[in-house]
Amino acid sequence: MTAATVEQRTDRPGGDWPAVRPEVVAEVVAGLSARLQKRLDGAAAKLAVRPVSRSGDEWRIEVDEETALVLHAPGGVVAAAQDVRCGCLLAPACVHRAAAVTVCRLAEPGEGAEESAEGAAPAGAPSAAAEAAAAPPAGAGAGVTAGAGAEPTAPSAELAPAERESAHHLHRAAAAVLAAGVSGAGAVLQAELLRAAHRARLAGLHRPAAAAVAVVTRVRAARSGEPDHRLADLAAGLRELLDLTSTLTSLPTPAPATAPAPTTATAPAGHADRPDLAGLRGVARQAYQEAGGLRLYGLFAEPVLTATHAGVLSWAVDSTGRLSTVAEVMPHGDATAAAPQAVGAGNRAVRLGDASLGHREFSRAGLAVQGATRSANGRLGAGASVRAVRAAGAGWTAEPLAALWAEPVAAQVDRALAAAALPYESRPAGSDLLFLDVTLLGAAPSGPGGGQRLLAACGGRVVALLAGHEHPGLAFRGNLALLATGPGLRLRVIGRLERAARPELRLLAIGEPPELREPSQPSEPFQPSEVPGIPEAAPTAPALALPADRAGRVNLGLERMQTADLTPGPGGEQSAPPSVGSGPEAPVHLLTRRVEQAVTSGRRALALGAGTTVADAAQLRSAGLATGAALLDGLRAAAADQPRDVFGRVVAEDHGAFTAAWLAAACYGEELASALCAGGWGEPEPQEAEL
Repeated sequence: MTAATVEQRTDRPGGDWPAVRPEVVAEVVAGLSARLQKRLDGAAAKLAVRPVSRSGDEWRIEVDEETALVLHAPGGVVAAAQDVRCGCLLAPACVHRAAAVTVCRLAEPGEGAEESAEGAAPAGAPSAAAEAAAAPPAGAGAGVTAGAGAEPTAPSAELAPAERESAHHLHRAAAAVLAAGVSGAGAVLQAELLRAAHRARLAGLHRPAAAAVAVVTRVRAARSGEPDHRLADLAAGLRELLDLTSTLTSLPTPAPATAPAPTTATAPAGHADRPDLAGLRGVARQAYQEAGGLRLYGLFAEPVLTATHAGVLSWAVDSTGRLSTVAEVMPHGDATAAAPQAVGAGNRAVRLGDASLGHREFSRAGLAVQGATRSANGRLGAGASVRAVRAAGAGWTAEPLAALWAEPVAAQVDRALAAAALPYESRPAGSDLLFLDVTLLGAAPSGPGGGQRLLAACGGRVVALLAGHEHPGLAFRGNLALLATGPGLRLRVIGRLERAARPELRLLAIGEPPELREPSQPSEPFQPSEVPGIPEAAPTAPALALPADRAGRVNLGLERMQTADLTPGPGGEQSAPPSVGSGPEAPVHLLTRRVEQAVTSGRRALALGAGTTVADAAQLRSAGLATGAALLDGLRAAAADQPRDVFGRVVAEDHGAFTAAWLAAACYGEELASALCAGGWGEPEPQEAEL
């Protein structure tokens, strides 16, 4: 190695590894023999603790004293199977290459690809070059661009045979992962799911393919014990994937080409209820439409922090009241540096034209944009033709921002719950955000567990305010603790709906309340006596005393509040609010924990735990959830129903019935949880509001 070579080295287990494209993992693992596939998980665990050295675009791992493994990853991404080279005698069909791609994280769409100069997407969005390279050949799928500059093909109204076969393959692979559970879904099952995802993407089924890659990423996080792993997210990902593939495979087979096409008057019954095939397929790339001139007013900014990426997301409102976003998100290789990277990104310049203000500044200022482009979900493009100059911002109590708080609270919750059922790329920007006027009640026991939470009153409801992100390196938790010292403080807040039976909100930003309010507005100043059991506030209450450069608002994840930012009221301390929301709840958790148990431990765990499952079903029936009890009984029966030979060995690996039972229980639990959440945020009873 020459002196001019810049070398980076780390002895951290699995540290500084490049990313790898999902199809590369599938190809390399498929080249192993059955004997080596059984050794793959152990080999990957050993390789993950080997030191890694980097020189330019090559990562080198010393497998042993005689064998070295080299990963060629331009831009930090292994893009082809031949870029993984091993010096052992069994290469290329050796376990070392497969272990290496198993240790590497899965690359995000467009990661490592060079963005085109025209219509470049924001950081973290798929680039045009990557999406063009990922597009399948002409005729492979409907509605997919064949290459750069090609005209998109017209989407077919029927599912093509190749699409149907790919959906079946993907469904079987996902069912195998579910039946094995996290504990049994090793590298081989993960690679098979990635291979099915690649096949589905080539057939034009981009949404199911992306869902499958997300499932593999979450399975890896669960198996490696990553701190940001959430079992609920993995279960939701599997539910979405199986629901998509089940819907696609259940679509009716198209009529033969020789049969006459039905006219509108003779269309078959149920045609209008047919699922949206275009929505089930998804798109290969996110389209940016011309938006012309935009007058943007900064709203707030929040940190973005995941297992692989960190950055900032800024929200803005145009003159029509529509929300848009600008992102600055980049990969990170070290979890300890992720939070500082996210906070530091708030000072980076907004990538729109020649704008020279940072994201924190933009959250309080404005931009005048010419030649703007915007995607369906509100993401603003940063192409070469975009021009932007700094302009004056607007307060949260002035138009067009004030209109966000004028929408009734129950309508905001319904909008957020409805948007959660849509594909991510189809959700309008800010559809999961709530804009509320609240009065802080202080920290008090709340919920079934009785844990301490910051409570606030909002139009006759008691809302639990949670940290926007639990990472201790972000400012959310410290700011929430400071706000808990100011009961009676009136705030205008922005938060993300947390689906629960009782109102919960993940707080993202706060601001000063409006001084004057029209009587017709629904969010009236709250009086504690509106809710039984809450004591009345003191005649005077604390208030925000923010510096002038804060413009009356705080981005809670990026900016740390000080004690001086709260002016205590001279009326003395208030009594702490009593425990709220400790009454009985519908025992939905009895069903969801069995659904999640299957994800964690697989089909076998449910079959062995039949006794406790029967008891859970009985408790569901006693609570009036007879449908949930029946679904739980069906799930238990399907888990145990496996044909065996005379020696007790399973003779068939058909997981169709078990997968269908699990999916029915998971979807029922999802709908029930959404209904309970909507009920908890419903309009207060008139007699309570008049107390």
